Amino acid sequence: MNAVKIAYKPVGLVLGMASGAAAGLVFQKVWERLGHEDDAPDATDEDRGWQEILFAAALQGAVFAVVRAAVERGGARTTKRLTGVWPG
Repeated sequence: MNAVKIAYKPVGLVLGMASGAAAGLVFQKVWERLGHEDDAPDATDEDRGWQEILFAAALQGAVFAVVRAAVERGGARTTKRLTGVWPG
C-alpha cells in the first residue's frame, strides 16, 4: 500500500462523517418537500402506520447512499487530481 492510500484513510473517515451529516440535512429537506411537516417517523412511533415508516426508511437509505457515494467519489477524484494516485 503506498503513502497516498495510507494518508487518504483519515481523509476518507472525515468525509464519511461529513457525508452522514449532509445526508441527514438532505433527507430532512426532502421529507419536508414531500409535504410532511413532522420529523420522519421512527420504527417505534406508535401513531404512524407501516407504510409511512417503511417509506421513510427506504427514502432515508437511498438519500444516505447517494450522498455518501457522491462525497466519496469527489474525495477520490480530488486526491487523484492532487497526487496522481487513485486512493481506492
